[in-house]
Amino acid sequence: MAEGATNREVAVRLSVSPRTVDHHLRNVFATLGIRSRTELARVLGRA
Repeated sequence: MAEGATNREVAVRLSVSPRTVDHHLRNVFATLGIRSRTELARVLGRA
């Protein structure tokens, strides 16, 4: 994700379905109170 990979690309790397990646990504967004990959990148940049 941090490198700009799509859900499908991440799923292939992790040997899971793209829906699984989407599910977990939505949970991360909700936990962090963000709405987009751009905001995620900003949060990761601060860490």
